[in-house]
Amino acid sequence: MFSLGSWLPALPGLAWGWALLDALLQGLVGACAVSVLCSLLKVYLYIQCLNDPERQEEKEAIRAQRRVLDPLHVVVLTGVLALVGSRVAALVVLEFSLRAASTVLSLSKGAHSSQLYLLCQYSLGCGVSCGLSFLLEGAPHGTCNLVLAAGLAGLLAAYTRRLARHVCTLYELHSRARYCGVCILLLAAGHGIPRLLRNALAITFAVADLAAVALINRDFLSTAEAVRFWTPLTICYTLLVIYMQEESRQSAGGRPVYQTVLVRMGGLFILLLTVGRWTDILHVFISLLGELWCLLRAGVMLEVCRRQ
Repeated sequence: MFSLGSWLPALPGLAWGWALLDALLQGLVGACAVSVLCSLLKVYLYIQCLNDPERQEEKEAIRAQRRVLDPLHVVVLTGVLALVGSRVAALVVLEFSLRAASTVLSLSKGAHSSQLYLLCQYSLGCGVSCGLSFLLEGAPHGTCNLVLAAGLAGLLAAYTRRLARHVCTLYELHSRARYCGVCILLLAAGHGIPRLLRNALAITFAVADLAAVALINRDFLSTAEAVRFWTPLTICYTLLVIYMQEESRQSAGGRPVYQTVLVRMGGLFILLLTVGRWTDILHVFISLLGELWCLLRAGVMLEVCRRQ
């Protein structure tokens, strides 16, 4: 392999350009990961609704989603993830990990995991971006590695989108006729999609959490500075998790999902006003837009999960 930067003069503006390219490639990989997650959940929820005669309206709502918005979703999310700094992205990852752990512990009390998968979209993108930033930091061929990762992620995202399109169009016919290998496989093993997603997300967020802690700690020159940052952060996130658990038990509609996003980002905004930098404040607003964009795009599937 070769490094593109080694063939060009070492100019400050050129170095900034390579950093921007790396950020875009990391954002693209994260956006493709979110696209794969949404496509597989769409397949699973469609099959579940198809098998239940009382959920035919929900099946038609999933099928009626505009396919042309999928590439737009990837483009917008790539831009958002590229603009968000590694510090705020790391905080988003850690916050979701605590929230996910709390939700998993309450699954026996009625929470549903499919909705948690949809709520983790933006956090998943941030986690993939943080993980790549940490793993490739200082690598001599980092840009080439990111190009390869983006290509593989794009192929996987395109394949899963095509799978979701095939299922929403032909699964009902093929599952009865039994002559399509893909549909027969989904008929036999489609119920295992949530388990596959759970294992993949667990590995992804385990790596992302380690990367997030390392990326945050590299900005501190002493242990005292780290303690002054982590102490209010821990208190803030603990209060947020308690609040969101109480809201999830009391909520009956989809609106509290958006209220929770505002509360979470508001808490992070207040925290970074005291211990952050001015660029972190801007990145919080960008993260808010990214969270809302992901939830609006998955609104139909969120409603299906709520009814389920």
